[in-house]
Amino acid sequence: MSKALVRFAAALVCAAAAAPAQAQWGSIKGQVVLDGKLDPLKPLVKKGDAAAKDAAVCAANDVPDESVVVDEKSGGIANVIVYLRKKPDMVHPKFANPPRATVTYDQMGCKFIPHATVIQTNQKLNIISGDPIAHNTRATPLKNQGFNFIVPPSDRKGTDVPFKVAENLPIEVRCDIHPWMRGWVMVVDHPYAAVTAEDGTFEITDLPPGENEFRVWQEKVGYLEKSLKVKVESGKQTVVPTIKVAAATLK
Repeated sequence: MSKALVRFAAALVCAAAAAPAQAQWGSIKGQVVLDGKLDPLKPLVKKGDAAAKDAAVCAANDVPDESVVVDEKSGGIANVIVYLRKKPDMVHPKFANPPRATVTYDQMGCKFIPHATVIQTNQKLNIISGDPIAHNTRATPLKNQGFNFIVPPSDRKGTDVPFKVAENLPIEVRCDIHPWMRGWVMVVDHPYAAVTAEDGTFEITDLPPGENEFRVWQEKVGYLEKSLKVKVESGKQTVVPTIKVAAATLK
């Protein structure tokens, strides 16, 4: 056999081996929606409230209550955290390293931005502030070391907070100077987690095939689904049945 034929045969073998590898991952998408009617929540701080701490900044505009955020058009619920319960045996090679070393957690208008976020154990949470006043940022995780420090006014460099192990539940982040401020951080040791968008939708890609078990969490209710089992198929996107949340549970 000529060298050219040998190279061609080797290329065919490599291509055949690569094809299954490329097709062995799937994805899921879904939506979390309100079931029923819920009156809009009152702001945590009203615009112009002179009694609010640091009113010139914190009461320059309404500070919304983001514990329940419902999209008027779709009924979708934002800030719901969907995450694989535990790290799978297989993780897509593209996730060998996170897309960025840090996840930014900002403070603007005396609220945390974003209200809810996800971070991996091989990333750090970079806590910054765009407000021209000091904030105190603290959290008491169950498995990781807690933190409690002052964030100086307009600190755009920030402080990096590491997390060594995954948490079972999202961590509550607060500011003691402005006690209405509350946010949530979910720490995972894998890349398979998402926060629902404004319309309540979520998507998680490049999952291993087979039955995957997810948890779905919302701050007012807690677990919406503690063991949501979804069959992921190679090369396909699985649509998760709509997750409905009774309005009564959010009051």
